[in-house]
Amino acid sequence: MNEQDWSLLHILNEEKNITRAAQRLYISQPALTYRLNHLEKEFGTKLVLREKKGLEFTPEGEHLLQYAKKMIHELQKTKDEVLNMGEHINGNLRLGTSGHFALYRLPDILKDFLRQYSQVQLNVHTGLSSEIMSLMEQSEVHLGIVRGEILWQGKKHLLSEENLCVISKEPLQLKELVRLPMISYTTDISLKHTIDSWWKQEFNQPPFVMMQVDRIETCKEMVKNGLGFAIIPRIGLRASDPLYAQDINAKSRKTWLIYDERALKLSVVQVFADFIRSYFHHPDDS
Repeated sequence: MNEQDWSLLHILNEEKNITRAAQRLYISQPALTYRLNHLEKEFGTKLVLREKKGLEFTPEGEHLLQYAKKMIHELQKTKDEVLNMGEHINGNLRLGTSGHFALYRLPDILKDFLRQYSQVQLNVHTGLSSEIMSLMEQSEVHLGIVRGEILWQGKKHLLSEENLCVISKEPLQLKELVRLPMISYTTDISLKHTIDSWWKQEFNQPPFVMMQVDRIETCKEMVKNGLGFAIIPRIGLRASDPLYAQDINAKSRKTWLIYDERALKLSVVQVFADFIRSYFHHPDDS
């Protein structure tokens, strides 16, 4: 069993489908099936079962999958350590970041970082803050950038803080909101709770949610077309957006850098952590 086999099992587990797994591995479906059959002969047992819902690992297959995950992690860790032994800053930096931060702030930060450290290879994962924290807990990424009120057992550093605001196509009074259509969007539990708490403090009836969309950018387009108002973090506003924005008296939205201190032993991780903390000029660390 080798590195290719570890990857095969890992991707089969993620996809639960032979065809999609073969596509991700850049091999043919018969080649993948042949390699899987070879593994089953090598260990003398069935590793996966083909069910209606997709592939399912047998107990023996699950045991081998956990071994494969462990070996992939150890190999990546060793590669990181070897690449960081030299004097130059290079190697692979695995970064997990909130989708909103990735959209509105990260491109400029990475552009400036790579100007200074052009030999660094970046591997960026984006998603909800809860998903990024899960990646951190599984050591899938070196550093995480998450937003909101977080429960993190490792080290964290406050990067920035911004208000929430009501956005609309035309000027309006906040007291009018209760009778106007609201555009809502999918976000993490922390932000949703903050918005809901503010609304309950200000009004004695729920908002008229006319539309539920998938993300802030879609929401903003609806607001730009006069279909309703929305409540978003200020990070989601661009100078070019033709919108009116009013800050509301709600908890500010925080952005955190989270990490495990052991990861800072890798020079590429330490350098990026120092860079982004300097970028935001915020002294607080905890």
